[in-house]
This record gives sequence, C-alpha cells and structure tokens, in this order.
Amino acid sequence: MEGKTELSEIKGLLQAINQKLDLLLEERETEELMKLSEMSLRKFLEAEPDLYTDEDLKVRYS
Repeated sequence: MEGKTELSEIKGLLQAINQKLDLLLEERETEELMKLSEMSLRKFLEAEPDLYTDEDLKVRYS
C-alpha cells in the first residue's frame, strides 16, 4: 500500500507543477503578444496627432 500512496502523492505534485507551468506559459504568451502589438502599432500611433496637450492637464505630476 505504501507504494500506491507514494505514487498518488507524486501524481498530485506533477499535476500541480503542470498547472503552474501552464500559467507561466500563458503569461509569457500574453506578454509576447502585447509586445508584438505595441511594436506593430508604434508607427501608426506616432503618426497620429496628440489628442491632448500639456495645457489641457489640470494636474501635473513631476
């Protein structure tokens, strides 16, 4: 019986590790997609005029 218990514990640990790896991979994919999106939009956004100027700000943070 001891072997079955150890195998069950190992399976549980492996499932937890797999879940954490899945979350890390998902976060990395999201981060890379955001970087790609930012890079692809940079030229477009640089060509667009600013909607607000510094004078439009009511509060300035330095």
